[in-house]
Amino acid sequence: MTTFVLATNGVHVSSTLCDYLDDRLEAGDTVHAVNSQRGGDDTSAEDVRDGEEALNVVSSRLGTLATVETHQFVRGNPPATDVLRFAEEIDADELVIGVRDRSPAGKALFGSVAQKLLLNTDRPVVVVPRE
Repeated sequence: MTTFVLATNGVHVSSTLCDYLDDRLEAGDTVHAVNSQRGGDDTSAEDVRDGEEALNVVSSRLGTLATVETHQFVRGNPPATDVLRFAEEIDADELVIGVRDRSPAGKALFGSVAQKLLLNTDRPVVVVPRE
């Protein structure tokens, strides 16, 4: 029984991460889908709605394969902080994150959230590229 934390910021990322987990999930696994927004002036109602839609993709795609719980955080924290704290709280076995396609120079570095997650956890992290 594996506990995954799937960090998503949109429906396309959710879909890509679900494609990856489709083949990995087993009975008894749990997927915690997390969407984090900063809140305040940095977050619009549309951002919150987009996050909810991203979480709904995970529920609908993986809900028959494993236990899926969704979490949307709007606590004023950077997304990486919310994801790392949550993974620690639930003692997650693995983080699953997506990265977007970048220019050749940009490919040398992951996005800031992905980079912070990779550098600040002792948990295994699977990075799934989004095409």
